[in-house]
Amino acid sequence: MTFEDLKTAFPDATLETWHPHSNGGGWVQNTATVTDSAYVGPDAIVSGSARVYEEARILDHARVYGNAVVWGDAWVYESAVVCENAQVGEKAHIFEHAGVSGDARVEGRSRVLGNAQVSGFAWVYGISFVCGSSQVMDNARVFDNAIVSGTSWVYEDAQVCGDAEIFENARIYGSAVVSGKAQISGHTKVAWNESGSE
Repeated sequence: MTFEDLKTAFPDATLETWHPHSNGGGWVQNTATVTDSAYVGPDAIVSGSARVYEEARILDHARVYGNAVVWGDAWVYESAVVCENAQVGEKAHIFEHAGVSGDARVEGRSRVLGNAQVSGFAWVYGISFVCGSSQVMDNARVFDNAIVSGTSWVYEDAQVCGDAEIFENARIYGSAVVSGKAQISGHTKVAWNESGSE
């Protein structure tokens, strides 16, 4: 990406306020922190107060901005976005058109891809997959080897774990826990409230 290309997205950019990263050549706003051990590819952008460190890699047309943190051996690539106060670390991969925002965390060997979104205070970890156009939000947790796909939503305080699979247009919410080898699909809604009723 040339500096002229950068100015298309950031009209106020100057060579005094931005610099190409030493490892990869991608553009980094001076307000952001990217260590020399991290990699920012030539078409990637890190801006705002974002931090990228350790062996993290920002590739292709990916964007990391706001107060986001990417660390460990995490990869953010293709057209993925990590923003606001989100954290992506360990060996997680965020790619295609996926986004991680809010105060969400994606860790372990998890993958967030497609048009999937992880937001709010959600936490995805283990070897989980969040894909398709699914959303994991609020205080939801997706962990172990769980898969959330299709146009499914996991939200409020719900948990999907074990080898559970949530797909098609399912909704998991309230304090529901879907675990083991459970498979929830179609237009199914699973909820559990404090009184223990569905």
